[in-house]
Amino acid sequence: MVLAAIKGVLMVLLIIAQNGFRDEEYFKPKQILETAGYKVITASAQAGLARGKLGGTTQADISLKDVKVDEYEAIIFIGGPGAADYFIDKTALNLAKEAYQKDKVVGAICIAPGILARAGILKGKKATVYPSELDTLKNAGAVCVNRSVVIDGKIITANGPDAAESFGKEIVKLLGGAK
Repeated sequence: MVLAAIKGVLMVLLIIAQNGFRDEEYFKPKQILETAGYKVITASAQAGLARGKLGGTTQADISLKDVKVDEYEAIIFIGGPGAADYFIDKTALNLAKEAYQKDKVVGAICIAPGILARAGILKGKKATVYPSELDTLKNAGAVCVNRSVVIDGKIITANGPDAAESFGKEIVKLLGGAK
């Protein structure tokens, strides 16, 4: 059993691009999750400095290759132009698949639902996405819904920066509320 789980701390993984994550799609949900009592761990292609599209910076605590899905209650992919790096990244795609198969909350915002589609977990699922990735979702068999945040089972998707706050709040609800 994971040490954090033993201590009663529930962890959520936010996956961001090393360069070009969408600032508000990362910082707003992170704050909402932390305020609700969740421990947020940030992952990227490499541990270390990550830069947002709008100039914000943060530290990635862990590299994608070191992520152990079992340690987290949720795996969330953050959007922004850099998220496209993960469209063909086998590690990122496998993390999405594994989290889904293990019945974790799996989420993505902005263009990042394109990662979930490419991982093959949106077939027959209701989802939303930033317009530039709409065809990707449709081609993967997703049922596209024109709303800012869409939940289907334990999959949550959002369509862009304006949805960041609602996305964060809905993740907390899916996880069972504040701790």
